Amino acid sequence: MPHLIIRGVSVEQVKTISTTLVQELADLCACGTDNFTLELVHSTYVFDGNEVPGYPLIEVKWFERGQEIQNQFASIVSKQIQALGIPEAEVAFSTFLESAYYLNGKSFASS
Repeated sequence: MPHLIIRGVSVEQVKTISTTLVQELADLCACGTDNFTLELVHSTYVFDGNEVPGYPLIEVKWFERGQEIQNQFASIVSKQIQALGIPEAEVAFSTFLESAYYLNGKSFASS
């Protein structure tokens, strides 16, 4: 955790930024790089009867870290996506409660 679900960006593009992206985010969140998951969703986008390129959307699923960290996290993700020559992308956060998140049947709140 955090888990980044990426749409509208190719696998090859994400590979080129994956190491730097995860390292910057781990430094920000003060956790190991092995806590991060990058998942690419392959979708077909259609508009007006035609197949069109997907708009970059990065969903972040994580535990609450405060507004300032969230702002910096979104900035890092945006900067890395823009470094690929993609002019804009959206970043959306979904926050899990530790009491509602389990690993092997044990709540993170009881850790």
